[in-house]
Amino acid sequence: MNQLLVWYGELTSRSALTRRGLFQLIVPVLWLLLFLVLPSMLLVGVAFMQRGAYGEVVWSFSLENLQRLLGYGLFGWSPDNMVILARSVWVAFVTTLVSVILAYPLAFFIASRPSRTRYLWLTLVIIPFWTNLVIRTYSWQLLLAPELPPARIAAFLHLVPPDSALYPSSFAVYIGMISAFLPFVVMPLYSSVERLDWSLVEAAHDLYAGPARVFSQSVLPQTLPGLVVGIILTFIPAMGMFVIPDLLGGAKYLLVGNLIQQQFFSSRDWPFGAALCIGLVLLTLLALGIYRRQGRNVDLA
Repeated sequence: MNQLLVWYGELTSRSALTRRGLFQLIVPVLWLLLFLVLPSMLLVGVAFMQRGAYGEVVWSFSLENLQRLLGYGLFGWSPDNMVILARSVWVAFVTTLVSVILAYPLAFFIASRPSRTRYLWLTLVIIPFWTNLVIRTYSWQLLLAPELPPARIAAFLHLVPPDSALYPSSFAVYIGMISAFLPFVVMPLYSSVERLDWSLVEAAHDLYAGPARVFSQSVLPQTLPGLVVGIILTFIPAMGMFVIPDLLGGAKYLLVGNLIQQQFFSSRDWPFGAALCIGLVLLTLLALGIYRRQGRNVDLA
């Protein structure tokens, strides 16, 4: 017998609620299937295909692309692909770490401003989003040019030769990456800092806790939700970034995003590019799994 229920003041039944819920799920499920699951399955299928003589995809099953991903080619094993993948993880890690270090004081600074000026500071943080990433990266080329103060100061300190730009270099890549992803950490971290319970911080001070202990025991647990969101929003896209390394690093600093871009647009080797995409996805899932496990261990501790 179908039991009658009251749902937000409406008399209905359990079966009617089930039908209504399934109907509301149709659109998001179809969206995910069409724009996430289906392209991912197609990408996995292409990774096991072969490249034709003119760049076309030959629908013949092969493990050659996965072997190339692991470094095995015509001339034996080469660590080049593994080095590029490891470098991509390292750049994403450093970008995330420095962004977090810079975002904490910035988030506290904005949260401590009067309410009438707080949104002005938040606007200044998100202003870079109003400009395309490519244009912002080109602006860093202008700022790091030989005739501007950063390059002149570096030449005066004998860090670079005179009359030379600070790019292409790994330093320029890190500067561009951090400036691009810093707002992704500041915004969610600010939302946690704004709701901070300062009585817990004052209690830690009353118990003679040092600054490091106050932060780790009182501030960090309360801001952890925003920190987790900021880390995920920074680390995952940073691993696949190719615009900034391409413009500020050149051929000297190749990341996996640049390698994928070359396979799809320059070499027209779509099967190997798809295999690289799968490797990047697996690296991302592995990093998220490690982070989730470490976070669970911290919670249990």
